[in-house]
Amino acid sequence: MPDQQQRPFSIKIFVPDGDPDGLRVVEKSNWTGVGIVFRRTNYKEAAKRDEFLRTGVYILVGSSEESSLPTVYIGEGDPVKARLDSHYSKKDFWDWAVFFVTKDSSINKAHVKHLESRLLELAGDAKQCKLDNTQSSLSPSLSEAETADMESFLSDMLSIFPLLGLNVFETVESKATPDNLLFINAKGITASGYEDAKGFVVCKGSQMVKEEAPAIHNYMVTLRKDLLEQSVVEDGGKNYVFTQDRVFGSPSTASGVLLGRADNGRTTWKTKDGRTLKEVQEASIVKESDDV
Repeated sequence: MPDQQQRPFSIKIFVPDGDPDGLRVVEKSNWTGVGIVFRRTNYKEAAKRDEFLRTGVYILVGSSEESSLPTVYIGEGDPVKARLDSHYSKKDFWDWAVFFVTKDSSINKAHVKHLESRLLELAGDAKQCKLDNTQSSLSPSLSEAETADMESFLSDMLSIFPLLGLNVFETVESKATPDNLLFINAKGITASGYEDAKGFVVCKGSQMVKEEAPAIHNYMVTLRKDLLEQSVVEDGGKNYVFTQDRVFGSPSTASGVLLGRADNGRTTWKTKDGRTLKEVQEASIVKESDDV
């Protein structure tokens, strides 16, 4: 992911038809780009907008019963409408999509090929989705200035995706410190993790049991299968081992996946001195109340 200094910014979302589940036009402060978000069910109406006739990069998003991860297709179009018309007719998996163009039509075919290539690279590294693309995309030869401009445009796109519920391009950058680390030492495995704004992060090198309890929830079975298929965990002999940091939706999902069973992560994850996550959270609330 391109280096970005975290700084405040504002997003404006315009809903032209008054339906928050319908088409949305997304703009960011001090940016020439514009994003168009729409559902497949309202594509024909949405495609009447002028933005569809511009050069841009798009992402199709869907789901499947076989995986807990979204299925994603990344592409570019000059204009995007021709490509999206084809996908509307021929690709069945996607439920919604987003594409990015510029307000002043200042990006061309080579620019969006660069963006497509970079998004495919980032999605592959993050391992947070099932890519429907069957071929990689070679980045075109751009000048140094054009490359810098497109990397800046990409950074703005990446800051918008999480606000749309699309987190498939983010590779976790570890924020683990001795003070915030929590641990599991049970069922023959050891693991470490910490709470983060994105969720609960399990650290690289943590272990996951191979055997699953008979009563394990189906969604955890699917999660574990996805981790294996994406090579986020690899065979470490007696147990599986995480090859990279991984974000889970909650501490209980994280501990349940690691232990192969339904689990209360708030009592399973513990500090180095033995305090449970629940105790740490409750103590922080009491301290904040005392400080008021």
